[in-house]
Amino acid sequence: MIPLRSSERSYRPSTVTLILILANVLVFFYELSLGNGYQQNRFIATYGLVPDRLRISSILTSMFIHGGWLHILGNMWFLWIFGRGIEDILGHARYLFFYLACGIAAAVVHVLVNANSPVPTVGASGAIAGVMGAYLIKFPRARIVTLVPIFFFLTTLDIPAAFVLLYWFAIQFFSGVGSVGYSQASSGDVAWFAHIGGFLAGMGLILVMAPRQQPRYQSWS
Repeated sequence: MIPLRSSERSYRPSTVTLILILANVLVFFYELSLGNGYQQNRFIATYGLVPDRLRISSILTSMFIHGGWLHILGNMWFLWIFGRGIEDILGHARYLFFYLACGIAAAVVHVLVNANSPVPTVGASGAIAGVMGAYLIKFPRARIVTLVPIFFFLTTLDIPAAFVLLYWFAIQFFSGVGSVGYSQASSGDVAWFAHIGGFLAGMGLILVMAPRQQPRYQSWS
């Protein structure tokens, strides 16, 4: 299932979401300029998150590096769909703090589960998973227009956000549990537990940072 858009409206500019997308895209194009050889591999090894030689700075830098076109396009698309609503209720500054905190939580969980891994981990997936976890708490009844394969055809369906997000989380959870005992490299280079940690962190943080849903607009009649 591929989410296309949400029915939930935003009532303030999604400034931070756009800045985050732009920052990720700029870093990705810089990666492309390095080519596919030694320079790019060294860049990823230096600024990616490597559990067995952890550097605190790499927890943040790894969140802005991606491994390919599908990786960045998928991440940025999910951030745009779900990030705007969370930025809307938190405000710009608190949303940025929230996003980075979820990314840090995701990185910590990944390192704890893969403490001896020499494989660099990159991507904004953990932080975006936190945004999705927050969206589940705040907008479970929002309708997500979703591209769904049915037999040999593709169609769009309006699906409750709760179903889409819980389905996504279930895939991450069972894939993560299934990968226990295998190296990250042998399980397809997907940091499942970073996704799980980020999602749960987002669910918890949004309850602390925005405990009650405030009115977001006035109705004039």
